[in-house]
Amino acid sequence: MTPNPLSSDFSYKKYSLEQLDNWVNDALNCEDLTPQDIYDTIVKCVDDSVEYHKEHLTKSVELLSLLKGHRPVDFGDMPQSLRYTDEEMDAMCDAAQDKEKCREYNLREAEYYNKRAQLDLEKSKYYWDTDRNR
Repeated sequence: MTPNPLSSDFSYKKYSLEQLDNWVNDALNCEDLTPQDIYDTIVKCVDDSVEYHKEHLTKSVELLSLLKGHRPVDFGDMPQSLRYTDEEMDAMCDAAQDKEKCREYNLREAEYYNKRAQLDLEKSKYYWDTDRNR
């Protein structure tokens, strides 16, 4: 029985977890699916979510930068030879002894380059800060 979302005791968290439980059980009981199929589908779902949010984060950061009077920054000019592809990043993490440390390192490296880009932008002759003369 599906809970009524209009009722006062409806919990979306509980509902979502119940649906996840149903879907996992359904997938496990399907004779045509292998554990690898289930795993690949879950990983793809999470990857899709990450990509979706990355795209929106980038757009939001660029808009916020424009709203604060900064010129847009385009990292697209970076030579392709200096960028890692998703496959290269996956291969590096797969080869690492500790995948969680590899992931943490990659996140820290991305944070470093974001901060470096912000500092470069602020030191640029094109940087315009409306509050600096107050």
